[in-house]
Amino acid sequence: MTQVATGSAKVVATKEGGVGTLTFDNRERHNALSLDMWEGAGTVLENFAADPDVRVVVVTGAGGKAFVSGADISRFEDERASQEAFERYNAAVERTSTLLHEFPKPTIAKIRGWCLGGGVGLAVCCDMRLCNEAARFAVPAAKLGIGYAYEGVKMVVDLVGPAFAKEIFFTARQFTAAEAHGMGLVNRVLPDAELDAYVADYAATIAGNAPLTVAAAKVAILQAVKDESQRDLARCEAMVHACFVSEDYVEGRRAFMEKRKPAFRGA
Repeated sequence: MTQVATGSAKVVATKEGGVGTLTFDNRERHNALSLDMWEGAGTVLENFAADPDVRVVVVTGAGGKAFVSGADISRFEDERASQEAFERYNAAVERTSTLLHEFPKPTIAKIRGWCLGGGVGLAVCCDMRLCNEAARFAVPAAKLGIGYAYEGVKMVVDLVGPAFAKEIFFTARQFTAAEAHGMGLVNRVLPDAELDAYVADYAATIAGNAPLTVAAAKVAILQAVKDESQRDLARCEAMVHACFVSEDYVEGRRAFMEKRKPAFRGA
C-alpha cells in the first residue's frame, strides 16, 4: 500500500490480483480534493500505467459516505491565493483528469454516496461507473458562479447526451442513483452490501482477459467518439494486428481447445 499526501487528506494506492485501486481519503470533508490529493492521484495513475502487473484500475473514495465531494474549499485561501498557486492547482487538476481519461487500461469508478462537482468530473473520466443505491450526483457550478471548462462539459455530453447535460449543468441539482442510471451517467446501481463484491468481480473478470485485446478495444472506442477527421484509425489497425501476432492469441486458442482458463501475459 502506498499513501500520497500528508495529514488527514491523502490518496492511497493498493494493488492485488491485477487490479490497482486508487482511493481518495479525506473523510472529514467527504473526500473533497486538495491540491496535494490531485497531484498525488496523478502520480499514482502514472505508476499504475507503467506497472505491467496492473491490468485494471478502480477509483473510489474512503469512508463509505462519499466518492469525491468536489474541491476542498477550506484549502482555497492557501492553494489559490496567488496567480502562481491558481495555475499550479489548475495544472494538477488537468494532469490527473487527462491521465484518467486517456489511461491505457480499463478504469472503473466505484461510487458510494456523494459524487459532486469534481467527483462527477473524475467519474466521467473513467471507463465505467458503478454505484450504490444511496449515491447522489450533482455539478453545483451554477450555484457557485464557477465556469466549467469545455473538455469537462464535452465528456458529460458524450456520456449522457446534450439534453441531460443541460439538465445537469443548468439546474445544478442533485440526482439520485436511479436518475443517474436512467440518463446513462452510471452503468450499474447496486445495493450497498453488494457493491464491493460486484466491483471486485467486475475488475477481476477484466483483469483475466487478454490485455492487448482490451487495450485495442479501448482505443477503438475512444476514437469512435471523436470527430471523423480526428480519428487515428492507423493506430487502431496496428493494435488489432498486435493482437493477432501475440503469444496471447496462441494461448487463447490453446486454452479454448483444451477447455481451460487462459493465462494471458499481455504479450
